[in-house]
Amino acid sequence: MNLNETFGLFGVLRKFNKIKSKENMIEIETNRLFLRNWKSSDYKDLYEYGKNDLVGPSAGWAIHKSEDDSKEVIKTFIKNDDSLAIVLKSENKVIGGIGLHKIVLNKNCKKLNEREIGYALNSSYWGNGYIPEAVNSLLEIGFEKMNLDLIWCSHFEENKNSKRVTEKCGFYYKFKKAEILSLLDNKKVTSLYYSISKDEYKNPNIYKK
Repeated sequence: MNLNETFGLFGVLRKFNKIKSKENMIEIETNRLFLRNWKSSDYKDLYEYGKNDLVGPSAGWAIHKSEDDSKEVIKTFIKNDDSLAIVLKSENKVIGGIGLHKIVLNKNCKKLNEREIGYALNSSYWGNGYIPEAVNSLLEIGFEKMNLDLIWCSHFEENKNSKRVTEKCGFYYKFKKAEILSLLDNKKVTSLYYSISKDEYKNPNIYKK
């Protein structure tokens, strides 16, 4: 039985008390951030960056046209149970989101317990290292707590900021792929895919680039 499938990605952690939780809520603390479940009341913070054309389209989703759009997106986050809000401690404000999402890139490797990490950050907070801080925290949880075999990360070919983050966090480039984005009016893009295995994560000196 795949517990990640049965209970939902973060539900596994709650069930086995793998990370701090209270009343079905998850809270992961880093140096400057809290990573926690999305709340319905987060919609204003989400809309602040969701309406920005620098953020959504670079992550593969459409610009939010109203606060109602942000409310609906949060409902989806809560239902899917695979995304967390990034809260900046110093401001007690949601500045982005991050998650570990189901993915099967190679149908011949279905036995691998793998996920894809995805994230978005309010552009007002770019350049401060918040995403690497959040990504490194989820890598630790993914490999040490969830027993994942492989974690993927991808970005559009022209997104140089995400390229730097991906490489900084220890991911290894694997391949590029032409894709059509249904959430962006079937826009054609080229995505670059990177991955890091549990062994690469635990033994970075052996797998130096």
